[in-house]
Amino acid sequence: MTTTYAVLSEGLEKRFGTVHAVRGLDLAVARGTVCGVLGPNGAGKTTAVRLLTTLLRPDAGSARIAGHDLVREASAVRRRIGVTGQYASVDGDLTGRQNLRLFARLHRVRGPAERAGELLDRFGLTEAADRPASTYSGGMRRRLDLAASLIRRPDVLFLDEPTTGLDPASRNQIWDAVRDLKREGTTVLLTTQYLEEADQLADDIALVDRGRVAHSGSPSQLKALIGTYAEVVVAHPDALAKAAGVLDRLTGAEPSFDHERNAVGAVTGDPTLTLPRLVRELDAAGVPLLDASMRPPTLDDVFLRLTDRKEQAA
Repeated sequence: MTTTYAVLSEGLEKRFGTVHAVRGLDLAVARGTVCGVLGPNGAGKTTAVRLLTTLLRPDAGSARIAGHDLVREASAVRRRIGVTGQYASVDGDLTGRQNLRLFARLHRVRGPAERAGELLDRFGLTEAADRPASTYSGGMRRRLDLAASLIRRPDVLFLDEPTTGLDPASRNQIWDAVRDLKREGTTVLLTTQYLEEADQLADDIALVDRGRVAHSGSPSQLKALIGTYAEVVVAHPDALAKAAGVLDRLTGAEPSFDHERNAVGAVTGDPTLTLPRLVRELDAAGVPLLDASMRPPTLDDVFLRLTDRKEQAA
């Protein structure tokens, strides 16, 4: 079945006893794109991934993955997807090559040795291929884990926080791999706690809050929802409170502090708040100003402004 969407869910629900972890999840991920799934801890992101990858059965709602019904065609869904969880699934006692050959045989891939060699080369693991995976660095193990999830060339790849705990160089290697997969036409659904990661990789973002998609759109569309970020740098730390008071009055938003830089900022949706007006108000309040600026918001600003971090579902 041909469809515009590689992942399409409507009203997915999942309860664990009294906890309503996923409550009406509507998600549409276009083929050949990267969708970033963001949300506070306990918002239901990992539960949603477990539902969409057939690891959990939904209590209500429906979904189609790669054109197949999530419940009625679960086996077909599993044949079309790859999954990389938060923790490496490879066997540390086996070598990198043995791990990939094992996965290839389990999935009945033709030419398991050749496929293992292709993936080792693709992820820069050829030189370490015959060493036990237990000797690999964290970044190498994550690349091996990602290679294992690609054994069958999946149509849809689910990455659940794939770079957690990695150093910047290893993280960039995973980012490059995701970009390559997108260019090849693979659809990627990525949950991450790194907002810069979503900003770098995602075509669209689903902001999950309290078990449902609260907001969705491209990174630029979500940033446009909350306006502009105004920041003030003061000459003395004791002036931060006064500067914050001015920002609070002008923006109506709770200011955030950067004490190392003697800076305070807030997001505003008021189009009449210009930089000259901000400077005038600070001067009138007697704030010893070093610098003031107004810029587009980051995804961090979007996350803090658009999610309700209280009373999250588990």
